[in-house]
Amino acid sequence: MPPKNTQPKYRQIADYLREGILDGTFPAGQPLPSEESLAKQFGVTRPTVRQGLSELRASGLVEAIMGRGTFARSPHNRPSHTRPRGVRRTPEGQYVEADGIRWADAEAPVATRTDAPLALADPLRIPPGEPMYTYDALQTADNGRLRQLHRTYIPFSVLIDTKYEEEAPPPAPELYAALAALGHELHFTEYVRARMPLPDQAQALRLTDGVPLLHIIRVTLTEPDKPVALEEFHLPGDELELSFRL
Repeated sequence: MPPKNTQPKYRQIADYLREGILDGTFPAGQPLPSEESLAKQFGVTRPTVRQGLSELRASGLVEAIMGRGTFARSPHNRPSHTRPRGVRRTPEGQYVEADGIRWADAEAPVATRTDAPLALADPLRIPPGEPMYTYDALQTADNGRLRQLHRTYIPFSVLIDTKYEEEAPPPAPELYAALAALGHELHFTEYVRARMPLPDQAQALRLTDGVPLLHIIRVTLTEPDKPVALEEFHLPGDELELSFRL
């Protein structure tokens, strides 16, 4: 006689659905059994079923769509978007993103003065608290289907003895041409990590529960490896993979 399952009912429901999603019983993109049918199958109330579903939402395995039900999301499926990363220079000398996407700012970014926190002062190799120009932008493409948050930081010390002591420099990517015009030979390093979004980031990127974001830090450097600017990109972590040419 098999041992009796002593786990709480909501966890039994979560385990049953998780196993079915991972082994393909419930294919990605297809609806899961209804709350009513799961309640009958496990002899529980619908709030108990919802508790089990919320555990799967937190792990990113299901997605609830208003008015349609709850759908499986398989971690084994290839994402629907592949984004090449990096910056390339055109024959005309312009700097463009490697993904070739034409991003549009939801609102025109405005330069604000901020002080460098320790987490950014270190990769920029400047003292914590040094003033910086900062630009924030919510950017969209493909009629709003693609979204990203983009922030640009430029330390004041980089702009000493340039015309940008008197006027704000442009945000990236226009910043690259401005730095090149000042005599900088540019190259770039990117750092990629995944984490759960803050509430305002989830709202701006339209992320559902349990979906992480990709946090990319790009440092712009000039010879000999001196940082002159830093950017942060926040991208939806579902249905997206990044590619790098090595």
